[in-house]
Amino acid sequence: MRWSQFFIPTLREDPADAEVVSHKLLLRAGFIRQLGAGIYSYLPLAQRSILKISEIIRQEMNAIGGQEFYLPALNPAEIWKESGRWTVMGENMFRLKDRKGADLCLGMTHEEIFTDIARHELRSYKQLPQVWYQIQTKFRDEPRPKSGLLRVRQFTMKDAYTFDIDFAGLDKAFEDQRRAYCRIYDRCGLQYVIVEADTGAMGGSASNEFMVYTNAGEDMVASCPKCGYAANLEKAQSRIPAIVDEDADAPFEKFPTPGVRTIEDLTTFPGGASAERQIKTLVYVAVSVKGKQESGEIVLALLRGDHPLNDAKIASAVGAMLRAEGAELTQLRPAHPEEILEAMGANPGSLGAVGVVRYKTLADNALQGRANMTTGANVDDHHLRGVNIARDIKNAQWVDLRTVAEGEGCPRCDGVLRVAKALEVGHIFKLGTKYSVSMGATVLNAEGKEVPIVMGSYGIGVERVLASAIELYHDDAGIIFPITIAPFQIVVTPLNIKDAELKATADRIYDELSKAGVEVLYDDRDERAGVKLNDADLVGFPFQIRVGAKKLKEGKVEFYDRSLKTSEDVEATAAVELARRRIDEAVRKLNG
Repeated sequence: MRWSQFFIPTLREDPADAEVVSHKLLLRAGFIRQLGAGIYSYLPLAQRSILKISEIIRQEMNAIGGQEFYLPALNPAEIWKESGRWTVMGENMFRLKDRKGADLCLGMTHEEIFTDIARHELRSYKQLPQVWYQIQTKFRDEPRPKSGLLRVRQFTMKDAYTFDIDFAGLDKAFEDQRRAYCRIYDRCGLQYVIVEADTGAMGGSASNEFMVYTNAGEDMVASCPKCGYAANLEKAQSRIPAIVDEDADAPFEKFPTPGVRTIEDLTTFPGGASAERQIKTLVYVAVSVKGKQESGEIVLALLRGDHPLNDAKIASAVGAMLRAEGAELTQLRPAHPEEILEAMGANPGSLGAVGVVRYKTLADNALQGRANMTTGANVDDHHLRGVNIARDIKNAQWVDLRTVAEGEGCPRCDGVLRVAKALEVGHIFKLGTKYSVSMGATVLNAEGKEVPIVMGSYGIGVERVLASAIELYHDDAGIIFPITIAPFQIVVTPLNIKDAELKATADRIYDELSKAGVEVLYDDRDERAGVKLNDADLVGFPFQIRVGAKKLKEGKVEFYDRSLKTSEDVEATAAVELARRRIDEAVRKLNG
């Protein structure tokens, strides 16, 4: 392919509205253009890289028995209502009506659709296991689309689904997918970490996220360099020093605290308490659906005064409680001031759970065994001190609610946790029977008994792989692509296309590389040498062959390695063989 015929609209300056590195470079290097908020057109360079990533994914999915589908992006509402997610997905789902007034949506993911196929087509355990996948466009009404391809409203996802007769089969399928994901990211050249994660709206019993450490990430990951423990902050746990409380058996007493509204206020109030000796009481409203009946109820969350609440953890805990009662959580939100006053009899700043038995109460594990604590009295401007949690708060359920912090102890060894930004590039879930039960996907087992199919779900964001590679591999000059996902493996650049000898040498090298099956771009533009070399660095081709007059007089050309930033002079007649060898070595290194 000749550069003069290929559409590469490079930019000299960073776009003003681009914040993260990958967004800037994808725009500057001519990979993407924005159509609307979170909506991008992929130009030819981007499409070449995305197709390469997709093919790597496809190969690894096929290697573990995957069968490729292509399902509709436009889904009827009824299928999502069966699983309960029509409501759960909330405003993140694009919804529309057809000309007859029927409710439809644009698919965010395809658990329901694959389950629908399974329930109609799979009848016996003899048909299991099955591994189904697709690489398809998905839609999410992202409230704050930003950062280029990292937070968008239309994106490409590989979503795979496994169907097994039992949980032992799911365990094997999950491990197969996990290993395949490792191979995919290795082949794409990514440095990643596998973390324990919350299942969120997907549901299920367990999940792992594949994360790339980068400042462009919007998730925080806690990891231990010593033992390798890693978890998203939505799931991460830690070790904290135990606190020994004195006078554990002393009765609690109420005392006035005029003007005290915050944890900090109480730490400085005469006769108050330090933050680690306070119980923070937060009031939430849980909206749920049971059958067709929607209801809302008050839920209390208790934490140590100096510990922050983790929103995902409380949502997960409340969701689990409601599911045990046959209901499905659709929304969890902080209670409004008027709701708090009506429920607790006091305003925020004076709230506590002592003597409160009418509401579900979740207490963070860090409060277990604590005594001589201080909390609100549910009377404005009054608190209680001397509170023994086991004695005075009767209906608390113990769960992990707090967000871990940098420097806390690793939960698995004596190491110390690091907390840093990371970007999710893939997520795998053990769904279990969540969808098969709600949607009636069953098969007959070996004993002839009808049992629900056991499922797993596995997703990869294709564009995120591309953007993550750029976040990881770039310099001031531009992108430094891993060879396997670069739009072209090498660019041949005659520094002066009007020089007949340079052009003839470049033509020959280009022709021989093309015939050898190398993905080569020929920069035949009538541009200054500096422009051509800057563009080649910006786009990030792994290798360059530069044909200049000075070196060609000696029968040589320059071979440049973009990642090593090294160049070597080689005989012009040997350039093709060197390029083939170096490209093969780079590909083999990533493909293992």
